[in-house]
Amino acid sequence: MPSQRPMRIFAKAGRRSRESVGDKAGDRGITHLIGLTNEMYHELKTLAYRLPKRVAYHESGGSFQLILEFPLKAVFLHLSWKPVCELLSGGDFVPLEKIVPLVNGSDPDRIELFLNDLLRKGFMEQEGASFSSEYPFVSIIIPVRNRPLEIKACLDSLAQLVYPSKKLEIIVVDDASTDNTAQMVSGFPAHLLSLKENKQAPFCRNLGAKKATGSILAFLDSDCLADPMWLKELIPAFKDPALGAAGGLVESYFNEKPLDRYEQVKSSLNMGPRFRSSREHDPFFYVPSCNLLIRKEVFFKLGGFREELFVGEDVDFCWRMGDAGYPVEFRPVGRVYHKHRNKLIPFCLRRFDYGTSEPLLQRLHLQRRKEMVFPLGCSLFWSMAILTAVFAFPPLLALCGIITLADTLNKLHKVKGRGIGVKFPALLVSVIRGYFAFFYHCSAFVSRYYLGWAILVSPLSLLASIIGVGMHILAGLVEYFIKRPRLNPFSFLFYFSLEQSSYQSGVWWECIKQLSFNPVNPRVTLKTPHKGI
Repeated sequence: MPSQRPMRIFAKAGRRSRESVGDKAGDRGITHLIGLTNEMYHELKTLAYRLPKRVAYHESGGSFQLILEFPLKAVFLHLSWKPVCELLSGGDFVPLEKIVPLVNGSDPDRIELFLNDLLRKGFMEQEGASFSSEYPFVSIIIPVRNRPLEIKACLDSLAQLVYPSKKLEIIVVDDASTDNTAQMVSGFPAHLLSLKENKQAPFCRNLGAKKATGSILAFLDSDCLADPMWLKELIPAFKDPALGAAGGLVESYFNEKPLDRYEQVKSSLNMGPRFRSSREHDPFFYVPSCNLLIRKEVFFKLGGFREELFVGEDVDFCWRMGDAGYPVEFRPVGRVYHKHRNKLIPFCLRRFDYGTSEPLLQRLHLQRRKEMVFPLGCSLFWSMAILTAVFAFPPLLALCGIITLADTLNKLHKVKGRGIGVKFPALLVSVIRGYFAFFYHCSAFVSRYYLGWAILVSPLSLLASIIGVGMHILAGLVEYFIKRPRLNPFSFLFYFSLEQSSYQSGVWWECIKQLSFNPVNPRVTLKTPHKGI
């Protein structure tokens, strides 16, 4: 149990920040946002797991399987894991220390890594946090330029960290600020590196890494505030000796305006509520650099961030890590709070900037070409559905039913051949859900890259324009019901449309400059994806 000293420091820092930064900067004060009282700390739950309701376990022919309802997929486990799964299927979270004795002779850390692998694949749920018996020395690196109030609030938040102070250093790289940013930093126990010429964030991060003495480099942005448990919750990811980097949650700091509430669920820095990893073979997976921990030796093996990239440098670095064989992991813990641009014009300009990074990244990573997969059964189903709508001939719907049945029977034959215990009704539901998921992904692609063109072609083809805008609205509504923001659907669609328009404008602008249109021209294939059942 850590000492209570960090708590007292936090309370003092919180009051000071509220007085100096609060109302003047439009902030709510650190104490109000991320205050961690002694009572809250004692209530933090230990690491525990359970099987989700959508996961069933099945034993057949000497094999033991976990079967995920959607996306329908299965994993084979050794029979020794059956008692564990029976315990975890009770509906309650089971602490790790109660799971370990059921797996004889296994190391607790190895069991945790195995359960986390099932967690990433959707076969487990988790609550609480994992903690380490020993903590590495961590160097926190923060680039800053002309943000005196923001860096003060950021450093105030770091004063609250529940982490051994002897294993922690803070390095702030001032990128040639023209105001009192450097003077503000000098009032904190941080190493200040001041540049005389503006070099941009990637250069600053690399410079800070060169001066760092820690074995783990923790990158944080100056417009972010760290939760007291930030490092305590993320550092245990490095129990996996193969892991190269880990990132945590980036939540919205502001929540007053409608745009704030949109950013809470749709920020480009928000990686979602579930564990993810480059091990899942998603070629476009990355973790943003505003909350990214990296092994120092791996960072320098890869040459650090590309300093010629002023946006997307974190994407590039994570991709290079994965290509070099160092897994990158995202964990929905270890929060930082980001002060996003919460006015419309800055919001749109930032999304435009993000869009310009796509063609630049594509040029550096030619093997990462987008691919649009058209499964045979799904393609036939939607072809018949479209023909039915165009020619107003309902009998064609019977063909949709025949295609769905044939696709289901084909999958049933495959799963029976593999000895997977999935029955026909579950496969039928999975096939139908897959059809609609496919249509959503097509709509999301049109919304992301072709909404502007759909509007521009309306004088030439009103039908094509209506279809394109309709797909955009469908994608937005699906996002709305998945994300469940504190907004009405019309407000959400308004901001969603602004985001999509701004982002794709940046993509197309840079595509034209690069004379390369790969980001908006995916490779089309007619094969069935090698995922699921």
